[in-house]
Amino acid sequence: MTESFDADWLELREPHDARARSIALALALSEALPARPRLLDLGAGTGSLFRWLAPILNRPQAWTLVDADVTLIEFAFDTIADRAVSVGFEVSAPNKRTLLVHTPSGAWRVDGLVRDLADAPDGLPLERADAVVCTALCDLVSRSWVTRMAEELQLPFYSALNVVGDARFLPPHPADGLVGRAFRRDQGRDKGFGGRALGPDAVGAMAAAFREKEYAVTTAPSPWRIGPAETRMLMELAGGHAAAALEHLPRGRAAVQVWSAARRAQARRGGLRAVLGHADLLALPRIR
Repeated sequence: MTESFDADWLELREPHDARARSIALALALSEALPARPRLLDLGAGTGSLFRWLAPILNRPQAWTLVDADVTLIEFAFDTIADRAVSVGFEVSAPNKRTLLVHTPSGAWRVDGLVRDLADAPDGLPLERADAVVCTALCDLVSRSWVTRMAEELQLPFYSALNVVGDARFLPPHPADGLVGRAFRRDQGRDKGFGGRALGPDAVGAMAAAFREKEYAVTTAPSPWRIGPAETRMLMELAGGHAAAALEHLPRGRAAVQVWSAARRAQARRGGLRAVLGHADLLALPRIR
């Protein structure tokens, strides 16, 4: 079973994701799509990519949100509906698995599909899609997963917010290197996608795999920049880094705990910042 994330964490990170993603790559994807695009969103979680990208596409469109966790898809539908209504859009639900958001630029259709993505693209309705998109997914998958995707797709592939391995907490702390190395080791453990997770190697692996299939590949930086006023996010990041590091440093427990306590104290008093590197990737089939 592939790894899943809880809705609270996905909600917390959504505004940071929205600020970080590359607008230029999103516009390039939009230009490559037909007038009424159909998008297959892998590992869609609470639907944050839809909420960010649909207004950029700004035309009639259909999305299929794919996730292994049915509760996240249900949460996504509720959140999409609530936010649409809050900005004055009408929402209708012709059935339990479909949501229609009626906007000035046309109807945005949202369907849900519960599917474990370990064997993707097997089992996905690619024949009903004009692009495959995802966010914060491909650093979790294996090299064989990416190779399979590149070999079997004949569609645009957009992957946002892939970690690149340069997380920094500021100001510096003597244990930063120790915690950082252990955290990167944790990023590489098997996340349920058929082998070692790509972690910071994700963008390079995707670029190579899709270029091998003659796709035009473009990448862009999309770092998180977390300021000192964002206490809850900083506390979660410090706690997450420490917990992951402890899994790989049984003899370094005391040092990690000191680091974690110091970072959390800095966050509480407004003295901590963080920069976490990510990159977005867009792979477009070449026109023949």
